[in-house]
Amino acid sequence: MADPSIVWFRRDLRTGDHPALLAAAERSPSAVGLFVLDDVLLGPAGKPRVDFLYNCLRNLNDQLGGRLMVVRGKPVEVVPRVVAEFGAGSVHVSADMGPYGRERDAAVEAALEVDFVRTGSPYAVAPGRVRKADGEPYKVFTPFKRAWLDHGWRAPADTDASTVDWVDAGTGLPAGDSHGERDALLAWEDFRDRLDDYARDRDRPDLDGTSRMSAYLRWGCVHPRTLLADLGENHDVYRSELAWREFYADVLWHRPETARANYDKKFDRITHDNDTGLFDAWCQGKTGFPIVDAGMRQLLAEGWMHNRVRMIVASFLVKDLHLPWWWGARHFMRHLIDGDLASNQHGWQWTAGSGTDAAPYFRVFNPTSQGEKFDPNGDYVRRYVPELRDIPGKAVHKPSGVKGYPEPVVDHAQERQVALDRYAAIKG
Repeated sequence: MADPSIVWFRRDLRTGDHPALLAAAERSPSAVGLFVLDDVLLGPAGKPRVDFLYNCLRNLNDQLGGRLMVVRGKPVEVVPRVVAEFGAGSVHVSADMGPYGRERDAAVEAALEVDFVRTGSPYAVAPGRVRKADGEPYKVFTPFKRAWLDHGWRAPADTDASTVDWVDAGTGLPAGDSHGERDALLAWEDFRDRLDDYARDRDRPDLDGTSRMSAYLRWGCVHPRTLLADLGENHDVYRSELAWREFYADVLWHRPETARANYDKKFDRITHDNDTGLFDAWCQGKTGFPIVDAGMRQLLAEGWMHNRVRMIVASFLVKDLHLPWWWGARHFMRHLIDGDLASNQHGWQWTAGSGTDAAPYFRVFNPTSQGEKFDPNGDYVRRYVPELRDIPGKAVHKPSGVKGYPEPVVDHAQERQVALDRYAAIKG
């Protein structure tokens, strides 16, 4: 019997639409399913994201008949050891396009004496592939999207758990809830009934207008190709949201340092404050601005936040509190179950004005008017801020003297002018 392949799962915790499984099957009819608990990645992740990961792993393990091997350690040590233990002839992965993942995979490949085979990626079009005519990367979303659409992508791969015979390698997973690919596909099927309303409802946090697919995409419980295959001509807004995800991955591929540093270097000169008390108030949802507080409390309660509200709370941190965007980005990555390095960091840079397609520096969200516009009946605020549940309608966005609820920590009009002055100072 041929030596088994190793299928090393990472951000592809599924068996459907999985090209690496096809590549593994071409080498051998049998495979060892492996996941490595890597402390470099788990360390910065908060409990919600780790819990979600374990749920996805248990779901994948169920699909593999209880045969997923889960090992904690350094991948450069674990993967060669597993190869030796099972006499494997090759290691198969979906290519990791992140800065750490690329370095880790290069180190593992160098440590192996068998082939390390990258097939597919977490994206419809792998980062680095869509370029301008002169070979340079795109720096602006709209032309990137046009080129991305012109490039196109493969149809979903025809795979499932039976594509290979899984070797019984034990598991090592603690008992608990199991949700992953199965739940992702059910959630997508449910959302398809509301897909035609997405363009109208997606900015309303009080409505069930978004797909909630971000966490499943982040862990690869579903591939974006699977979603794209279901979209029609009238679903361009949702297609654009998937394109933004691919654009930010492409930006990080070309500029890996922007996970921590400003994309636009002139923003290195901007003046920041460092008031940790205000930062704590923002983190805890106690700023006295209802839409901001609702969003931050949703994050703490659910490990998720509506995308429109993410922009509002981010603008408040960097333009009302004048705190560094990376403080907020780090907090998000700690708590979001869908925390994705490329999308998170560059979403924050968009708001801060330091990134690609950045919001104009003079665009400072007014948290009160944003709440009134996108939560017009106040239902979202009342859901997450119990102190304000007795205030009817949109009046909830302008509370005053409510027992137990803080007064605004800053004067928005005043801080808006401070932000504009600081941005203007670096524009020369």
